[in-house]
Amino acid sequence: MTLWFVFALMTVAAIFAVLWPLSRRGRADTGGSEVVVYRDQLAEIDRDMASGIIGAAEADAARIEISRRLLAAADQSGREAPVQGSLSLRRAAAIVALVGLPVIASGFYLALGSPRLGDFPLAERSRVADVNQPLANLVAQVEAHLEKNPTDGRGWTVLAPVLSRLGRYDDAVRAYRNAIIYAGDSADRRADLGEALMGSAGGIVTADAKAEFERSVALNGDDAKANYFLGLAAEQDGRKADAAALWQKMLASAPSDAPWRPLVQAALVRVGGSVPGGVNSPGGASAPALPDGAVAAARDMSEADRGNMIKGMVDRLATRLKTNGDDVEGWLRLVRAYLVMGERDKAMSALADARQAMANDADRLRQLNEGLKNLGLDG
Repeated sequence: MTLWFVFALMTVAAIFAVLWPLSRRGRADTGGSEVVVYRDQLAEIDRDMASGIIGAAEADAARIEISRRLLAAADQSGREAPVQGSLSLRRAAAIVALVGLPVIASGFYLALGSPRLGDFPLAERSRVADVNQPLANLVAQVEAHLEKNPTDGRGWTVLAPVLSRLGRYDDAVRAYRNAIIYAGDSADRRADLGEALMGSAGGIVTADAKAEFERSVALNGDDAKANYFLGLAAEQDGRKADAAALWQKMLASAPSDAPWRPLVQAALVRVGGSVPGGVNSPGGASAPALPDGAVAAARDMSEADRGNMIKGMVDRLATRLKTNGDDVEGWLRLVRAYLVMGERDKAMSALADARQAMANDADRLRQLNEGLKNLGLDG
């Protein structure tokens, strides 16, 4: 903006320098400037003769020549009076040029230019988006844009689900939070944020994730994703009857072609509930959620594939805890995941590893033991 202001001042200065002389009144033309010169010369001849510099004959000859030139100059001056320009017209032309040129230029720019187009530095002009680029490169470009424009809600909205699909759940959580702040709150964004929180927790519906799903339902009571995961939270807490009731309500009110129906039906059978309309799906062991696969994608998986995906997420959580053993909540999620999956031996092994990691921190060890009691593990 400062640069354009300087350019505007320079333009005005240039126009002013050209038009200023037109606005000034011209000097009065003497018209008889040559006549005055010749008269001075005649007077000078008289002074020279009086002082003896020239003789009388020479003085007479000079007077004759100068008189002849004096008469010719006086005659020419009388016949060709200088033409005077109109001062008012010159000033009007100067004002029109000074004001009219910028107005006309601005009109053309507003009609043909792009005044709202942001800066496009030279270094970035060759970095044109290419759909054939690897997804990671495109994501990096969007992230670089958002570093310079952190309030771009649309950018955060586009980036967040891509980060989830790439398994970058912590970054996805941040992106969804920024999308809510800068693009507005909605049931879909709250449900997606809850799902990303589950992804970072290895598929467990944590307290933070559950809170986001509850906010989503508060905004839209029919949000399928939020309701499904609230039922999953009830299942993971051992409240299978509550989970079944919630999923039965979803199926009863959903259209027959809802893409998420198979997933909910399978979950309902898993907790021992009856599917409305008598439609059943193969059962399976109670398991954590599928945070990375959206509900519509997970419905196409077989139980074996879904189980493998869940196991992979739990294994990633276990690997992370080996490098960050101070995460009390993470250890509790891991133990609960193993219990939900029916792998009690792994749960007890994770419990022992957690206590060993917390051995030198009495406060964290106390939090861990309290959490284990809530899971029904006192020892």
